[in-house]
Amino acid sequence: MDTTPKTETASGQGGVPKTGVPGGRLRDVVQLTLPAASAYLSVLRTATASLAARADFTLDDIEDLRIAVDEACALLLLSAVPGSDLECTFELSPGVIDVSVTVLSLDGESPSIETFAWTVLTALADGVSSSVDADSRVTIGLRKRRGVPEEYIHSPQTTAPKTPWTESAGAPATGPVGTP
Repeated sequence: MDTTPKTETASGQGGVPKTGVPGGRLRDVVQLTLPAASAYLSVLRTATASLAARADFTLDDIEDLRIAVDEACALLLLSAVPGSDLECTFELSPGVIDVSVTVLSLDGESPSIETFAWTVLTALADGVSSSVDADSRVTIGLRKRRGVPEEYIHSPQTTAPKTPWTESAGAPATGPVGTP
């Protein structure tokens, strides 16, 4: 299990820090690789909560993200190849955590968006996506922002501002990101 935090760099091999964040701040990337078995999800839940706390998320946001990551993993483990690994990547930027969870799948299909688990994901995260690559590796991506965006506090608008985050194809338009 590799739990070494990594800071991305422009060259990918150390050197000048990559500044993919406005203002030139660093973006931390933490990668965890665990056996694709539910017995190891407690490690991932603990890491998720610790990273969100480190990023100054509220207690409610920490719990929402922890539950969302747990649900994403549970969805992926249903079709995981026995003996494969579950890979989880956390990208921490100021005020935002992007999480992607990937597993080698038996069926090579994205999780159904018609399930209660998917509804939970879209309710707890600010953005949810899924994808499948050519090798039948299924990924669920989650985005969680710290606190309530200022646009919701200072604006009478009822819809969320446009963001670069995309919902998965055919996903129901729910939550702040999916709102038309």
